[in-house]
Amino acid sequence: MSDIEKVKQLREATGAGFKDCNLAIKESGGDLDKAVEILRVKGISKASKKMSRDAKEGVIATSGDENKISVIEINCETDFVAKNDDFVSFAKELSELNNQSESDLDKLKKSKMSNGEIVEDSLVALIAKMGEKITIGRVKTFNNSGSKNFNYLHTVVKDNLSKLSVIVSLESNESSDVIKTFGKQLAMHIAASNPLSLNSDSINKDLLQKELELVTEELKNSGKPDDIVQKISLSKMKKFKEENSLLSQAWVMEPKKKVQDIVNDLNISSLKIKDFCRLKIGE
Repeated sequence: MSDIEKVKQLREATGAGFKDCNLAIKESGGDLDKAVEILRVKGISKASKKMSRDAKEGVIATSGDENKISVIEINCETDFVAKNDDFVSFAKELSELNNQSESDLDKLKKSKMSNGEIVEDSLVALIAKMGEKITIGRVKTFNNSGSKNFNYLHTVVKDNLSKLSVIVSLESNESSDVIKTFGKQLAMHIAASNPLSLNSDSINKDLLQKELELVTEELKNSGKPDDIVQKISLSKMKKFKEENSLLSQAWVMEPKKKVQDIVNDLNISSLKIKDFCRLKIGE
């Protein structure tokens, strides 16, 4: 086999550029396996330099079923790479592995992929091939006994890959079409309304404190007396909690009612919203 043919074969096998492949063939003395190793080492070096760049594009991958479901965020730098076949294949396989490892990142990174390599090594190779920073971001798995899971994908890239994914877990003794319809609609509501928590008591306390400080400062700067500032601040914080708590949000499909009202109207005594997760690329 001529060196030119070896370079061509090496390019097909690694996705690296002609110049890099040509140098690797010369450095390895024409040994293709050694050339692959040389490119991989160089790829790791290139990958490490890319990790300082921003990666705000990518996909949210969703895998599982009504019994166990998971979401994982895979970030890259450009939407062009997010639609690349190699990136898509990696994201889809990673999604299945994440569901198997129940969003344990340490376990996930050591999981073996179909190419025989573990996830963290496959990720480095993909970075070298794509020429962009690629990272594994947020993850979540719902695997609650007695609960059913539902999901909604918005701006689908391909199959189970999207720009926004919502998973929601409903607890109920029943399994009916009514609950399935509500589960799907609730996931769509969460996608649109972006609640911070299930109820006001579970909103992050630091976030509430920061919001209170911003509201109070804004009111003080308007020249209002302290007693009026305190009164208005309390009112604004009450509204903030209502608008950001799932159960007290206006139901997107019937805004005159709250989400809790819709749950009550279903009249299923065992029905309870157990948990939810909303992941959107770039947020």
